[in-house]
Amino acid sequence: MINVGIVGAAGYTGGELIRILLQHPKVKIKFCYSRSQARKKIEEVHNDLIDETKLVFTDKLQTNVDLVFLCLPHGKSTSFLQENHFSPTTKIIDLSNDFRLKKNAGKFIYGLPELNKKKIQKAQLVANTGCFASAIQYALLPLAKAKLLKNDIHISGITGSTGAGVGLSETAHFSWRNNNISVYKPFTHQHLGEIQESIKQLQTTFNSSIHFIPYRGNYTRGILITAYVPFRDNLEKAKKIFADFYADAPFVSISEKNIHLKQVVNTNKCLLYLEKFADKLMIISAVDNLVKGASGQAVQNMNLMFGFKEDEGLRLKASAY
Repeated sequence: MINVGIVGAAGYTGGELIRILLQHPKVKIKFCYSRSQARKKIEEVHNDLIDETKLVFTDKLQTNVDLVFLCLPHGKSTSFLQENHFSPTTKIIDLSNDFRLKKNAGKFIYGLPELNKKKIQKAQLVANTGCFASAIQYALLPLAKAKLLKNDIHISGITGSTGAGVGLSETAHFSWRNNNISVYKPFTHQHLGEIQESIKQLQTTFNSSIHFIPYRGNYTRGILITAYVPFRDNLEKAKKIFADFYADAPFVSISEKNIHLKQVVNTNKCLLYLEKFADKLMIISAVDNLVKGASGQAVQNMNLMFGFKEDEGLRLKASAY
């Protein structure tokens, strides 16, 4: 049994972590830190947890826990760790983008389990992957391992409103988002840097461009992306490349039928679907942005860091209806 704390526990990823960890057989949540919600019951903010826990938000840190999850806004984890110090034995998983890129990482290991499992198992500090970055990398990394990414890559993807965080903005309001769809950050999305670095980790010769068009969806959670690349071989060869790459990945599956978001929402799964069109291979990838794209991924990393079964406490079920 390990003791964990959650910093920034009032947000979407913090709430998702609480839900998952309350059911984890080898974890005890020692504190849920939130200065804005201090002294409120967890269920007052995350009201789907009524009668699930007696935990209360606190603005006091316990510095000697086994693990701390940082669920802070992007750019805030660096200053938080400069101002607050934990026991030398405390492990940290950061869910922001502060330490994902090599130039900022320091001793943080990039936390995509299907790419860096052995490094994560030995890590003290892990930088959890971005949500869009997770979905896109699952679609591309098998091809990078096979040294087949030799041309520009074209991707489009759509995400639910929870991807923007719990804070209100013009494009997060129901009246704007409902019955609506829009493009944002075309070709400049912040996750492109980590995707490039992961591809080059497997295929050092990769120097092509990744053209990514993200969309805001008029729903709450889930990411679906499509990518296409030149591929001269047949579909069965492509499926074998993907199956071999994910042979020991308990949460990544290749579907024989086209996929949709409801198959992954509320789960730690990534579903992939491959199809050939002339000389191009299309890959569709779907994840829940709050689970496999954030909090579930973080718990998967935690399991690896502490020697638990990789899927411990993470066999969450979807509903296709």
